[in-house]
Amino acid sequence: MSIQLTLTGDVNLMNVTDPLTPFRKVHDTLQASDLVFSNLECCLYSPPLDHSVDNEGFYADPDVAAQALAHGHIQGVGLANNVNYGSEAILHSTQALDALGIGHTGAGANLDAACKPWIAEKSGLKIGFLARTSVYWNTHHEARKGTPGVAVLRGHTAYQVPAYKVQADIPPMNRPGIPPVIVTWADPEYLKTLQSQIKALKKECDHVVVSCHWGLWEEVLGYMKDIAHAAIDAGADIVFGHGPHVSLPIEMYQGRPIFYGLGSFSFHTGHNGRTHGDWVGMMPQFTLGTQSIEHMGFKLVRHNEHNETYFPDLSKEQETLDRLTRESSLLGCRLSVDRDNVGIQAQ
Repeated sequence: MSIQLTLTGDVNLMNVTDPLTPFRKVHDTLQASDLVFSNLECCLYSPPLDHSVDNEGFYADPDVAAQALAHGHIQGVGLANNVNYGSEAILHSTQALDALGIGHTGAGANLDAACKPWIAEKSGLKIGFLARTSVYWNTHHEARKGTPGVAVLRGHTAYQVPAYKVQADIPPMNRPGIPPVIVTWADPEYLKTLQSQIKALKKECDHVVVSCHWGLWEEVLGYMKDIAHAAIDAGADIVFGHGPHVSLPIEMYQGRPIFYGLGSFSFHTGHNGRTHGDWVGMMPQFTLGTQSIEHMGFKLVRHNEHNETYFPDLSKEQETLDRLTRESSLLGCRLSVDRDNVGIQAQ
């Protein structure tokens, strides 16, 4: 008994008018999966005409977005991210998803609702999903006991004087003008809560998947490793991240995969209608058995000027593949290209 699970990075359906456009070129592949789960980086919400959309929130037409998600065979979404913002927008969006029968986790009417996992059952297998964001606004964005918001896992930052020679490229502190070392770590109380929830969910499910909105540019930061390792230590089978809109390396930890950044999957416009560039993202696919991950790999994805996501020719993506291979090997993960797929194994 096994199923195929597909994960995607950021799906932002702002300004989409034709619901068939975003996933037209990847439709057949998505339809072939038993289960597709994405980070939904927009709210299914039509704001009032006098509402400013320049500074907050990514809003997609609920009817068009609903049809697009259905066309993409996306059955579950994570909502814990920085653009699912505003109580009214979050509540309208979760209600719309409920009406569509699309599972969700990571945002809700209160803290319990935001942290509630989504459990999918396919061919007798139960897969539990949890979502957290470490990138969020400090004003009325974090879900609380009695207020709507997103499920948060705080990260902290410190600026450390490099008193010791910790990296070859950092001079000793006896030179004036030496810049600080930036140190990040996950908040231990938030981390403990996540681990408790994973342990409880693992008792109920065959597999647990944790979705994390995090990151800054192309570096895997310390707090990201803290969260990912803690999640797997608690029983998670797969951890995947998103946020910087770039593809980041993969780590194999305790025999379990950590995708530090899937990048974008469908993301054409952002604030003020700004068109996003020719990004490259990752779409992992897994064959899940009752006791283990039987097979895993990923495809690269890009989008064109028409906002169509497509699978590029891997022979033309050598720079990205070389970078991912090199950086993933430092994290105990070996990548191998086989035609249009990239295989994943522990080193």
